[in-house]
Amino acid sequence: MRSSSSSPSPAEGKAGARRPAPGGLAVIACGALGGHIREIAARRSWEIELACLPALLHNRPDQIAPAAERVAREFRSRGLRVALGYADCGSYGALDQLCGRLGLHRLAGLHCYDVLAGADRVRAMLESEPGTYLLTDFLVRSFRRSVLAELGLDRHPELWPDYFGHYTRLVWLAQSADEAVRREAEVIAAMFGLPLTVLPVGTAGLERQLEQLLVAATAGPEGDLK
Repeated sequence: MRSSSSSPSPAEGKAGARRPAPGGLAVIACGALGGHIREIAARRSWEIELACLPALLHNRPDQIAPAAERVAREFRSRGLRVALGYADCGSYGALDQLCGRLGLHRLAGLHCYDVLAGADRVRAMLESEPGTYLLTDFLVRSFRRSVLAELGLDRHPELWPDYFGHYTRLVWLAQSADEAVRREAEVIAAMFGLPLTVLPVGTAGLERQLEQLLVAATAGPEGDLK
């Protein structure tokens, strides 16, 4: 899935702040963040080409870096600079190795929860209650497909305690106040047999990181594509 937006306006942002250069810039993003990145880029009038990898790769994180590398090389063969709209995302450093080889930059953090809510806040939540299950808007919307179906729980519900019986808290890191998403989050909480904690985080953290990422990608050195 690819999209582009119009050129940035020089009037946007703080005076004197460095801004992403218009054109010639591609972002390879996790499908779970792609919609938010597209919205932010359109609102900020950033001209980028966006390619979203399937969010279901999170269930096979060893495949994320190879998939990202294939797309990065395609973009670079067209003369585009490339940034990764991914945190580590369970790749255990494979995305950092890819960034090192190709001279790329990625979003900071271990996972999209860090990007959206802030690493310190997420760490504090997990340390205070290790049995915390985190949801994002995307995960709420896709839970039946990306979790239940992928784990086989739609066919074997008796396995639920094996996967989720140890959780003690369900926290929705809400990017929006969408009532339909809230209702679905409450349904998921009922599946867990836990109350739903709603923590509004929006997309401001992602937007800040994305701006920094695009500036770095525009200014950074290109890697060796031999």
